[in-house]
Amino acid sequence: MVEKLHISYNQIHESLRDAVIRHRINEEFQPDIMIAIGGGGFIPARILRTFLEKRNNKNIPIQAIGLSLYEELEQYDKENEEFQNQRTDSGSVTPSIPPPPQVTKTQWLNFGGSDSLANLAGRNILIVDEVDDTRQTLSYAVQELLRDIEKQEKATPGHKPTKLGVFVLHNKVKQKKASLPDEIMKNYFACVDMPDHWLVYPWDAIDIEEHTEKANRKELVNE
Repeated sequence: MVEKLHISYNQIHESLRDAVIRHRINEEFQPDIMIAIGGGGFIPARILRTFLEKRNNKNIPIQAIGLSLYEELEQYDKENEEFQNQRTDSGSVTPSIPPPPQVTKTQWLNFGGSDSLANLAGRNILIVDEVDDTRQTLSYAVQELLRDIEKQEKATPGHKPTKLGVFVLHNKVKQKKASLPDEIMKNYFACVDMPDHWLVYPWDAIDIEEHTEKANRKELVNE
């Protein structure tokens, strides 16, 4: 049995609204484009847009990127656990398993001309994801986007400085496996800092009423 914490849509909605006010997102960061990391960042980004001020009388556009890590990590952790439990009579371990999987792109931005929604130079860009767990996915996304931004800035001189930030629903307070640059951490916004619980989000629910009931208890559930 694993202890899990269920999160409801209402709780997410309230957390996003409160975080925008608390972090003064509209007053100080002033995003003009969001980049949602799929699939957990899609719904939070859309709800977040409700609380963001329009730019030039238009809603903040949302672009999407896809990164692969979690499924591969689950399989790796399972194999690693089996590996740790396998020892010969002499006390030596069995042959080592492959190194941990790396983040890979499954979908990325389609860059166009200077007026493209995917043009990043001179913009206030907010990366959105549901959870900052190991920070590997976020770190990879930031590194790749910084490379793209650098290329675009060289190709289109004369723009205002580009600003890149990170916005997550939940930040698990734990030792991370990757880091973010200091300039990014200055614009790092978490709705909720929390212990390292197993989080169950409503978009993963089969029975949404049962899920919401568990979420309203605000307690860990054994499943």
